Amino acid sequence: GPIDPKDAPGKPSSPIHPPFPDLLIACGRRSVAYLRHVRRASRGRTLTVMLRDPRTGAGTADLIWVPEHDPLRGDNVIVTLTSPHRISAQKRAEARATPPAALEAVSHPRVAVLLGGDSRHHRFRPDDIDRLCNGLEAMTARGSRLMVTASRRTPETLRTRVFELAARSGGFAWDGTGDNPYIAMLALADAIVVTADSTNMIGEAAATGTGAFVFEPSGGHPKITRFLEGMARAGVTRPFVGKMEPFSCAPLDSTPLVANAVRAALSKRGFMV
Repeated sequence: GPIDPKDAPGKPSSPIHPPFPDLLIACGRRSVAYLRHVRRASRGRTLTVMLRDPRTGAGTADLIWVPEHDPLRGDNVIVTLTSPHRISAQKRAEARATPPAALEAVSHPRVAVLLGGDSRHHRFRPDDIDRLCNGLEAMTARGSRLMVTASRRTPETLRTRVFELAARSGGFAWDGTGDNPYIAMLALADAIVVTADSTNMIGEAAATGTGAFVFEPSGGHPKITRFLEGMARAGVTRPFVGKMEPFSCAPLDSTPLVANAVRAALSKRGFMV
């Protein structure tokens, strides 16, 4: 759509009012009009980068990143299997060095459980919730301890059952109070269980080098299926079957690849990076 009138370029409060930056990174289709304006108004001086397919063609920005399961291709299109994210090796190392006390108290083997929820393409039906909870309970019966985080999309029944399981088996579940221990959970985990509705969480788990077990609820989409197949071929995920069989893999992190492509484009324009 067009630029929101309250953000009109002529207004001093506009987020796209001059002077223009050397680099503009945008994400989401609502940002396309803003990015296009800056690209034109800066006369090409601003390097424009679009994250995800803008649905307006490869010429929308100077660089476009898309995940492998999206169809957009072009000379200026960066394609990776997983999405760029903030879960860097440095942040994970810092979390391991100074873990939150609540997580440090969880005994090994630790299983990070990353719960998504209902989405456009997935639904957690009662039998899905039973399958996941029964599998996690089987893991705790064999000695595993859970470190659980849920999303705003997580069905209340699923959240309640998994949180109660973690509490009674010596694990931990983050209730939303205090600092988010998500990075620490990934850093400290001996294994990871993640739901298939979130390609981002699966990609973040893959960056750790700790094997991730993917639970698939009802539904799905061909693009997500292609993504999951690609992750399995890369050896970074396996299906969740309710067993604690840890496996390690080479970390799969696309963030440095995307960042290096942006640096290279800036360097070609004479910017020091």
